[in-house]
Amino acid sequence: MRVFSAVQPTGRLHIGNYTGGISQFLRLQGPAECLFCIADLHALTGDVDPSRLAADTRQVAALYLAAGLDPGRVTLFVQSHVPAHAQLAWLLACTARVGELRRMTQFKARRGDEEGASVGLFEYPVLMAADILLYDATHVPVGADQRQHLELARSLARRFNHRFGDTFRLPDPLLPEAGARIMALDAPGEKMSKSSPRPDSRIHLLDGPDEVRRKIRAAVTDSARGLTYDPVARPGVANLLNLYAALSGETVDAVASRFGGGGHEAFKSALAELINEHLTPIRERYRRWAEDPAAVEAVLRDGAARAATLAAPVLERATRAVGLLPTGA
Repeated sequence: MRVFSAVQPTGRLHIGNYTGGISQFLRLQGPAECLFCIADLHALTGDVDPSRLAADTRQVAALYLAAGLDPGRVTLFVQSHVPAHAQLAWLLACTARVGELRRMTQFKARRGDEEGASVGLFEYPVLMAADILLYDATHVPVGADQRQHLELARSLARRFNHRFGDTFRLPDPLLPEAGARIMALDAPGEKMSKSSPRPDSRIHLLDGPDEVRRKIRAAVTDSARGLTYDPVARPGVANLLNLYAALSGETVDAVASRFGGGGHEAFKSALAELINEHLTPIRERYRRWAEDPAAVEAVLRDGAARAATLAAPVLERATRAVGLLPTGA
């Protein structure tokens, strides 16, 4: 089993990233061969700050390491450090169709005036497909909002294989566990997002204990008494129950039963302490990594070297398949 996942170094990682991604990665490292990519090339499709991009990339790497990813058991690397990503993206772009890229949800949501949208934003899903297919990944962790991108990757792989011969493995989705989809604290109808302009919508992994308590106290619930799990009628309460369940390993029903007789304030207090219990050691380990950027960069260099070794035969298969002259011929 080989797992591939990528995260953009934009915004600050939050508790939803931890429950829906990082905690799953921690369970996978060892049993599975894991490649975790910091997708800095994807970040260029947005309103990126060039003076911050390198530092933000290093911060994501340090947070992954602080959370417990072991560079001896996983491959952690930066996308732009493996040129094969961009090379394979071009081959796949020549396989993709304008119509299918125009229908991608993310492009439709972010394009604004289509004539003024960047080509990078339009081709973003093709680069994502290259990221996935480049490593013969068997599984890709996906949430509901990423399934369309994985389906495009599978579609492009099938089309390429049909036209040029068997070249790419078709990866399967690795679905998150129940309770891993965490919604915004101040608007439980939308997913928690690190790109939201509202800082109180999320708990950052580096928020201090008092900040965590403040944000949880302010989280949207309702005026009904007790705690019951009803995502439709009580989305705010359901969101906090989901978050508690994801961190504690309990079912949401068990959490609701345990705290149902008390008030919202007591439950929120317990949830804040549970979050701090998870985040305090991450914050402490992060400080040590952040104080030694050379060590972080060494991990990323080693990861890029391993990733490039894995990517090389796949890229060679693809270039030979389309008839390009092999390197060194």
